[in-house]
Amino acid sequence: MHFIQKMIVTAALVASVVATKAQNNLIPIETKSNAIILQVTGDGHLNTIYFGRKLTDKNEYQYTQHFFHLDGNGVFNSAYTGTTRNLLEPAIAVTHADGNKSVDLKYVSRSVDKISEDVSQVNVSLKDPVYDLEVTLHYKIYYADDVIEQWSTIEHHEKKNITLNKYASANLLLQAKSYWLKQYHGEWAKEMRPEEEQLTHGIKTLDSKLGTRADIFQPPSFMVALDKPVAEDDGDVLLANLEWSGNFRFDLEVDPTDNLRLIAGINNYASDYSLKPGEEFETPKLVYALSHHGAGEASRDMQDWARKYKIVDGEGPRLTLLNNWESTYFDFNETKLADLLKDTKKLGVDLFLLDDGWFGNKYPRNDDHAGLGDWQENKAKLPHGIGYLVKEAENDGVKFGIWVEPEMVNPKSELFEKHTDWVVKQPQRDEYMMRNQFVLDLSNPKVQEFVFNTVDGLFWKNPGLAYIKWDCNAVMYNVYSAYEKDQSNFYVDYVRGLYKVLAQLRAKYPKIPMMLCSGGGGRVDYGALQYFTEYWPSDNTEPLERVFIQWEYSYFYPALASANHVTNWGKEPIKYRVDVAMMGKLGFDVPVSKLSPDELTFCQDAIKNYKAYSEAIWHGEQYRLQSPWDNDAASIMYVDKAKSKAIMFNYLVNNRYDKGTYQPIKLKGLDPAKKYAVKEINLYPGSKTGIREGTYSGDFLMTVGVNPEVHEGRASVVIGIDEQK
Repeated sequence: MHFIQKMIVTAALVASVVATKAQNNLIPIETKSNAIILQVTGDGHLNTIYFGRKLTDKNEYQYTQHFFHLDGNGVFNSAYTGTTRNLLEPAIAVTHADGNKSVDLKYVSRSVDKISEDVSQVNVSLKDPVYDLEVTLHYKIYYADDVIEQWSTIEHHEKKNITLNKYASANLLLQAKSYWLKQYHGEWAKEMRPEEEQLTHGIKTLDSKLGTRADIFQPPSFMVALDKPVAEDDGDVLLANLEWSGNFRFDLEVDPTDNLRLIAGINNYASDYSLKPGEEFETPKLVYALSHHGAGEASRDMQDWARKYKIVDGEGPRLTLLNNWESTYFDFNETKLADLLKDTKKLGVDLFLLDDGWFGNKYPRNDDHAGLGDWQENKAKLPHGIGYLVKEAENDGVKFGIWVEPEMVNPKSELFEKHTDWVVKQPQRDEYMMRNQFVLDLSNPKVQEFVFNTVDGLFWKNPGLAYIKWDCNAVMYNVYSAYEKDQSNFYVDYVRGLYKVLAQLRAKYPKIPMMLCSGGGGRVDYGALQYFTEYWPSDNTEPLERVFIQWEYSYFYPALASANHVTNWGKEPIKYRVDVAMMGKLGFDVPVSKLSPDELTFCQDAIKNYKAYSEAIWHGEQYRLQSPWDNDAASIMYVDKAKSKAIMFNYLVNNRYDKGTYQPIKLKGLDPAKKYAVKEINLYPGSKTGIREGTYSGDFLMTVGVNPEVHEGRASVVIGIDEQK
């Protein structure tokens, strides 16, 4: 062979070997549309070199590191940042048994577990070469849904306990020209209020330190948009939620190389966790979805994922209900409840829910100052017990559900008198409570057993019981556990104790519907929702406010999980209240006997319409058409998976003179080739439609649209869209 030819062949072989070696050092984590590429460096560290749209040619991932501005020392883009060489916020910080605080993790191995045709899990093992400390990074890939769950497990075999000072679930790297954070804040009755800002260099921290009911001020959900603010239908947007019902922390750091480092996990505030040798610490999962077509697509991906894999019976039906709270509050007896049971059937819903006030004898639960913790039926109110009401409901052709708040206790209760050591409170401080109650110490196995038996007892005493509303009304003050030997473990162990109880209940009662309530939306996250069928977004049921609250929750949670009740809050007519509640899982909390004949007829007809379109609402694709924040009217629609049936909700949100819709609103998600009958539904008795009903192609409806004719005289308009064959 000619010398030059030999040189060419040799060079090609060298290049091939180098490329193969580079490829072998890459760990791809791929969904249908996206890829995270991890790289094992020459000195054994693990870095992130790419997170974005999936490439057609996998061999080209190796080149991406040359096109982005990454730290030359390979620390800023670490896949799980330690402390030894790091100058930025760490993902993990440890105090070793000998007092040393350094952590330097190097790659050991990787494995891939095939869970199903659509789900796989990549596990990457790291180890400190000096200390016997191991960390495994887990990436659970939901391929078709473009969703990833990420978490870590930490284990050590040092001679004595070590202390975990920080222990993140995920350490992500995003690369763009600019980063826009959409976060949420709130308070009781003011949940999910959005704020958006461009992130600048330094750290932006979102966190909670409330212990329980952790979401009141700050939910564990957020969005990050790349290169421009969050848009509904275009641009790169990341949606994320930490699956944890306690204190959480998100650090978003624009680093010196202009990349965004995102570190998410349990808040390490007052939580330096003492870990025994051989004990494994598993962090909660961070679930995230990256879309290249705006927040709308990312939210639909997360909603599909949640229905299939996370929320209890997410692909099943939901019960409509009537709650007694606004009809009676604490003032009820068997006779009143028997009448309400008959109203349940008359209204046309599936279930009657008995709320707070049914328990306590020595300290009757006649207001929120007493009885909490004493879970026996109040003999004065219910002389024949819950079983009598369950049977009466069955006789009336409806189901029966009940309210509990088993994590809490009033000082004025038999439980508190017997077990003050079960209560979370400082022994040497003045008592300080929220809603006249203390939190029970769920880190204590005896308390876990009590809470489990409380709920389990209701079921085995009343086999026909069909629904539980689980409430949680207090945050933690003066935190101290009489059970915990190491107080800094408490915040973590409390949540783990809660999950242990819920897991036991779900193992025994896998399909019973349960509402996750926490004085409104004080605990809405996928860590808790894996045990529940639905959540209560807010105690604020004023329908105009609920348009905004439900709109923002919908980015992270599917409609069938949002418990929306028709109540007497606000001045809007019954039609507006019902139409808003139909955006999710419909319920009523009004005195049916006080409805006028027309109001009752409207509600009965609306429930029938709701059930006719429930498949689209519960399991379909959700499309936000017109935001309440930027328009006089909000518009949102749901389309079933077959694209054969859809429903469009429209609400006036600006009550000033001459405000409403004066242009068509373009629909989304239909089949352009199909023909659809467009008809206004939920008409109040005696009123006529204000829209141009007829049959139109999907192409027309998505290109031209429909004007719902929303204005002062038609503040709420619901439109049914049905395929014509």
